[in-house]
Parts: sequence; C-alpha cells; structure tokens
Amino acid sequence: MPEKYSLFVPRLITKEENFAPGHRACIGCAEALAVRHVCKALGKNVIIVNATGCIEIFSSLFPQTSWQVPWIHTLFENVGAVVSGVEAAYQARIRKGRIEDRRVKFVGFGGDGATADIGLQPLSGAMERGHDFLYCCFDNEAYMNTGIQRSSSTPYGAWTTTAPAGKQSIGQITWKKNLPEIAVAHRIPYVATACPSYPFDLMDKVKKGLEIGGPAYIHILSPCPTGWRYPPNLSIKMGLLAVETGVFPLYEVINGEYRLSFDFPNLKPVREYLKEQGRFRHLTDDIMEAIQERVDDEYLKLMERVK
Repeated sequence: MPEKYSLFVPRLITKEENFAPGHRACIGCAEALAVRHVCKALGKNVIIVNATGCIEIFSSLFPQTSWQVPWIHTLFENVGAVVSGVEAAYQARIRKGRIEDRRVKFVGFGGDGATADIGLQPLSGAMERGHDFLYCCFDNEAYMNTGIQRSSSTPYGAWTTTAPAGKQSIGQITWKKNLPEIAVAHRIPYVATACPSYPFDLMDKVKKGLEIGGPAYIHILSPCPTGWRYPPNLSIKMGLLAVETGVFPLYEVINGEYRLSFDFPNLKPVREYLKEQGRFRHLTDDIMEAIQERVDDEYLKLMERVK
C-alpha cells in the first residue's frame, strides 16, 4: 500500500480504556473493536446513550459493565430522543445558573436496526432541531443480536434468517439504505463514514464530530463473523476489502463539502469481498455482476460530489 494510504501513521493515542475488556462480544467482533476506538477518541467528559442491541447486550450484563464513562441504555428506537433530551436539559441548567458549563459531550450509539429502521424518526428530529451531539451508527448490516434478521442496511443478495436464500429467493432483495446521505440531507455540519479496519481515520473523525458543534453523524461499518459467515480472524480483512472494492467508501462531508478519505488508484473487484462471506455464497455470476455495476455507479456518484 502506498505511503499516503498507510494505516499506521503515528498518532498520540491514549492507553486508557474507556470501554474496558472482559465484555461478552463474539470472537472476532469488529463492532466491539470499533466501540473501543470510538471511546478512546471520546475521552471521559461524555455521556453516551446506547440503544438496545449487540453493544448493549455484550457490554452490560448486570452487575458487570465495560463502560468507564457515564452511559445510558435506552430502547431500540429512542436514542435520538434521549440524547437530544439529555443535551437540552444540560443546556437549560446552564442557562438557569444551576450548573457550570463543563463542556460535556453527548453521544448516541446504535446499530443499523436502531438507526436505519426503528430509530430513524427521533434521530431525524434531533438532527433537524440542531442539538449538539454526535451519533455513531455501528453497522453490522442486520439485527445480529436477535438472530440475524434483515434490516434496511442489509446489502442486496445477502442471506439472513428473515431473507433466506433458496430456489425462489436470492436473499435480501432490496439495496442497502444510504444512511450517510440521509444525514447529509439534514444539512448538519458533519457526516462521515468509517471502519475499525482504519482505526486512525475512525478516531480522527470521532474527534472532528465532537468538536465541530451541532449534530454530527458517523456511519461505522462493523464486520460480523457470526452474521456474515466468515472466520473470526478475518474481521479486519473484511473491513479493508469493503473499502478497497468501493462497497463502503470512506469519506466525510463538512458543511456540505465532500472529502474522500482514501482514494485508491484502482478498486478491487467486488467479487473479492463477496466470496469471503458465507452470506453471499449462493450468488450467481450474473447477480455478482449486477452488484458490481451498482457499486461502480454509486462510487462514481460519490466521486462527482467530491470533485
């Protein structure tokens, strides 16, 4: 990989673990790694609101917890409402002189189900109202915690338990919902995509989202060996391939201006990404070619926005 694309650019990264080890995530869970990276970038002066889902389940089985910062568990659909309510209450208490402004940061965590599906309405409202918060969607592309059911973030052609592949079905029959672009449509100050396979890029974007002021949204691809059907030691490789094939390009949108984070001279064939995952093993060459065409088209549209 050329130097400009190096994943190992020196950074000053804290050794303190605000998301402590000992949780019960699956072996090879990239989502747990992503949460760890995000929490390192967040620091201590935060309040995290977390939807029901994988993160909440594996991190907080009573009476134990991995959270070393203030953390609130809320219902699947409620993160946008709760995090905006906590932020508004904090600002009101400052205005009334009841507390000093400690510059606390407010952060929402949700999976793709809690973000793209049943939590989209309150998240949209929080962004539209202009609350000062950062929202991180940890996207493992299905409802993994409850049994690998499809979500609107599940990619076309993928097998899930509620969109199974068979003689009459290819699996998921709709294309993945573009949540970053939905966030951009709210004209908020900061939107970005990220992946734990690119840890420094991820942490840099979290810091930007915290500092920019106003609503910020980061969509984090979180490969899942259990739901995607690949060996647990390949999670980092899955993230790399998603980016290198153009399936999940890394970019940021700052006040409406698009910036590509990694611009590869040549994208790898999408087939290299699909063939590593059991959830796509049933796909024919024709369907893989259709997916390739879709990825090429979406990547071209992104490049036009960047230019």
